[in-house]
Amino acid sequence: MIPFLLFLADAPAAAGAAAIVKQTPEQTRYDACVRRVKEDPRQAATEADAWRIAGGGLHARQCLGLAYVAQGQWSAAAIAFEQAAREAQSQRDGRAATLWAQAGNAALAGDDPAKARDDLTAAIGIAGGMSSQMLGEAHLDRARAGVALNDTASARGDINEALKLVPQDGLAWLLSATLARRMNDTSRAAADIEEALRLAPEDPSVALEAGNIAAIQGAAEAARVAWQQASAADPSGPVGDAARAALAQAPAAAPARPFQVPAAPAPAAAKSTDTGR
Repeated sequence: MIPFLLFLADAPAAAGAAAIVKQTPEQTRYDACVRRVKEDPRQAATEADAWRIAGGGLHARQCLGLAYVAQGQWSAAAIAFEQAAREAQSQRDGRAATLWAQAGNAALAGDDPAKARDDLTAAIGIAGGMSSQMLGEAHLDRARAGVALNDTASARGDINEALKLVPQDGLAWLLSATLARRMNDTSRAAADIEEALRLAPEDPSVALEAGNIAAIQGAAEAARVAWQQASAADPSGPVGDAARAALAQAPAAAPARPFQVPAAPAPAAAKSTDTGR
């Protein structure tokens, strides 16, 4: 989840308000490095690596990881964050959990779910190392890694924990609904996608999944409406493409039958009065 990673990039490198009041030279240089990442990530990587070689420690490694993230170099970013996390742990530094989470996030973005799960497990295992919001995001990322590794049972456990920590996160409910559908738990899928729709009604991914769940419930028209909404909300993106593919495969909607005035009933046949005479 790149937004989570960028959110972490803006967080202070040292825990606690005191660290913000009393800036160390290393923290000052780190802040300047992060600003450089936003301006010129390639140059920031060069400068952060030189700083690391000169003994910059975990500050330099963390900034190097962020510079790699900004360039989409996920494997290199994961390694930089892992090295920073190990250094933080050896120094009993409060940033260790955040750094492990950043490493797992980068590994997941780089399509390495096994490494991502290991890193996120390290992050989650550090008691008090992250806020509830960040811990919930870490559980969601570990759930995504579990799904990629076909470990749906552990993924379900992580999503359930995330829903306790970040109950107002529409993505959490979307992931829960999607996993429930894949596990053939249709009733939970329907309930969870309803909550996702309430929290993120404009999200095309939510609309796409709502259509998928409606389809397996046999609600063809509801599925069609949801897919059309997803397609319109993401006209040139992958979610819209998936919605249009679903619409193309869906059975054609039955044409509405025009209303017709029913024909008047035929008059009853008159009884014969012929007596045969």
